[in-house]
Amino acid sequence: MVRPLKVGYRKLMEDAAAQVRSISPEEAAGLAAQGRAVIVDIRDVRELEREGRIPGSFHAPRGMLEFWVDPECPYFKPVFGEDKTFVLHCASGWRSLLATRQLQVMGLDVVDMKGGFAAWKAAGQPVEPKA
Repeated sequence: MVRPLKVGYRKLMEDAAAQVRSISPEEAAGLAAQGRAVIVDIRDVRELEREGRIPGSFHAPRGMLEFWVDPECPYFKPVFGEDKTFVLHCASGWRSLLATRQLQVMGLDVVDMKGGFAAWKAAGQPVEPKA
């Protein structure tokens, strides 16, 4: 028998959705084109290799995200020190929704791209092979 959880993924996502701002792929593309945002791809590297990536996006694997964002951490990445909005995306929006909430708690100016990479492609936005 599987032990029941106190809080399941649906509740986690529902709570996160109530507390973060989500934007469309078109809005994300517009912010990035204006130089006001960095699009952050939190998918696994195998997903990037298989499906490509958003041109100009920064890859930050979900498992390292909090460490790369914190300037006090030895793993800090300077891109996260920029005065920009960070637009997170994953494949379909589940991981990025939860990650957006976590980075919001940490104090970053961060939004979630609703629907993830799948929505980006469906909207006809550009995709490039992983470099």
